[in-house]
Amino acid sequence: MSTGPELHVLAVDDSLVDRAIISRLLRSSKYQVTTVDSGKRALEVLSLEREVHMIITDYCMPEMTGYELLKRVKETAELREIPVVIMSSENSPARIRRCLEEGAEEFLIKPVRPSDVSRLCSLLLPTVAMTMAMR
Repeated sequence: MSTGPELHVLAVDDSLVDRAIISRLLRSSKYQVTTVDSGKRALEVLSLEREVHMIITDYCMPEMTGYELLKRVKETAELREIPVVIMSSENSPARIRRCLEEGAEEFLIKPVRPSDVSRLCSLLLPTVAMTMAMR
């Protein structure tokens, strides 16, 4: 059962295994998924691909953390409305609070489970639908 246009998620993680896991979970929920291994590559994809409806990124990555990627997205007028979800294997309340204060829609503790993806669907679908309608 389709709920309209397929939602495109950009998944960012420097771990090949974690990228594969999050990609499989998202695809099983009928998302179109593009995976990249760094925040820098994510920004390159975002500069070329305007139809990204959500970004899910690891917090700890070399060169550019997920937090830094979040800040770059939220500071860019064309990208600001894209919901960003941060993932981390470390359950650090200060880190979680800082990411949410900076504009992250959600903070997931790894390993990400199917229930997390279902929650993201219900949480983000209204936001994404509104963003798509504005375009």
